[in-house]
Amino acid sequence: MAELWAGYIWPTIWIVLQIVVIVVPLLLAVAYLTFAERKVIGAMHLRKGPNVVGPFGLLQPMADGMKLFFKETVLPTRANKGVFVIAPMLTFILSLIAWAVIPFGEGLVVADINVGILYLFAISSLGVYGIIMSGWASNSKYAFLGGLRSAAQMVSYEVSMGFIIITVLLCVGSLNLSDIVMAQKGSWGFLNWYAFPLLPMAVIFFVSTLAETNRHPFDLPEAEAELVTGYNVEYSAMTFALFFLGEYANMILMSGMTTILFLGGWLPPFDFAPFTWVPEPIWFFLKIALCLLVFIWVRATFPRYRYDQLMRLGWKVFLPISLAGVVIVAGVLVLFGWAPQAG
Repeated sequence: MAELWAGYIWPTIWIVLQIVVIVVPLLLAVAYLTFAERKVIGAMHLRKGPNVVGPFGLLQPMADGMKLFFKETVLPTRANKGVFVIAPMLTFILSLIAWAVIPFGEGLVVADINVGILYLFAISSLGVYGIIMSGWASNSKYAFLGGLRSAAQMVSYEVSMGFIIITVLLCVGSLNLSDIVMAQKGSWGFLNWYAFPLLPMAVIFFVSTLAETNRHPFDLPEAEAELVTGYNVEYSAMTFALFFLGEYANMILMSGMTTILFLGGWLPPFDFAPFTWVPEPIWFFLKIALCLLVFIWVRATFPRYRYDQLMRLGWKVFLPISLAGVVIVAGVLVLFGWAPQAG
């Protein structure tokens, strides 16, 4: 019995505890990110935002969740009901399982695999399936067209994101996310972060994450200001809420990827006291919060792109620049002998 506990039961319990420690705060963060977005945009528009439910409106996310939970889930008569229900679940689950390889500090990661960045890119790429499935299963022309334009958009911007990730990997020489963070550690503090030597790549990557998460000014798949919202037009109650939660969870995930690749991950901006007194996860979450603030800032500031503008930016601007970036970075690393050595 003791061998059973040591070999199977206790490791399983430990993994489940790690998952709970990550998922529960993430769900709370998603709920209060919706609240923060409404308050920040309200302040930018000289409005108050949510301020009625609870002190300072802090219980508004709970009220929204209860409303969606108790609403009736309507299934369209001629929809493929199995795929219709699985699609939002897939979108939400994919936004959570990617956090298995995200390091919150040195050694603070559930699965410290050597191909962590490939795992992250694969999970983020699979997100398009939930949207395509929902548009097709709804048996609605509007939902189907919304799913198609969303798939085209996400695929377009994933190409440039892939090339930008390659430029970072060329500088690091490793696919491990912890190695990527530690490669940005140096005596110059925040000037060692890849956001500075790879500034054009960092900007293009962040703009591509806006398109990848269907956020302003690239929210063509949803376009919630219009009468028809696209792929989720037939969804209601908790099935709609899962799409909503998945989008905000993906925002946090993409902010985490930006932090790891370009903002030094958990590293402090200066490698001396009192900055080194702050725990590593705190720095990591502060940088994610900064990226999320920019997400919200962009939504409150810029108008929506037309679809032809969106595709032109992805294929005719970002793709050539990111491809040229790979060639230039590789050439500079080889020319000056800065390329990391294998092994």
